[in-house]
Amino acid sequence: MKAFADALQSIAVTLWVGGMWAAGFIVAPLLFSRLGDRALAGLMAGTLFALIAYIGIACAVYLLACRAARFRLACLGQGFFWVTAIMLALVLAGEFGVRAIMDGLRAQALPSQVMESVLRDRFMTWHGVASALYVVQSLLGIALIVLHGKGR
Repeated sequence: MKAFADALQSIAVTLWVGGMWAAGFIVAPLLFSRLGDRALAGLMAGTLFALIAYIGIACAVYLLACRAARFRLACLGQGFFWVTAIMLALVLAGEFGVRAIMDGLRAQALPSQVMESVLRDRFMTWHGVASALYVVQSLLGIALIVLHGKGR
C-alpha cells in the first residue's frame, strides 16, 4: 500500500507542477499569440488557470494528508510539507482572492470589456499580482519536485 501511495504522490506532483508550467508558460502565451480576440484568449486562459488551480488544490490536499499520515508531527520539519503548504496557500489566494477581484472588475465593466473601460488599470494591477503569484508557485514547483525526489 505504501508503494501505491508513493506512486500516487509522484503522479500528484507531476500533474500539479507540470500542469501549471504547461498552462502558464505554453498554452496561455499560445492562446494570446494565435487567437485574434484577446478577450476570448483571456477567457480561455482564465478557465484553464481555474482548472489548474482546482487540480493543484486537490493534489496539495492529498500530498499534505499523505505526509501527515506517514510522518505525523514530524512532517512539520520537512521542506516538502512546507513547500506544498505554501503553494496551496498561493493557489487559494490566487483562485479565491485575486481571481474574485478580477471577475468583479470584469462584471463592473459590462457591457464593455474590462480592457476597454476605466477599470483597465486596476485590472492590470491585479493581473500583475496574479501573474506574480503564479511565477512564485511555478518556482516553488521546482523545489517540490526536487524535495519529492529526495524523499524530504
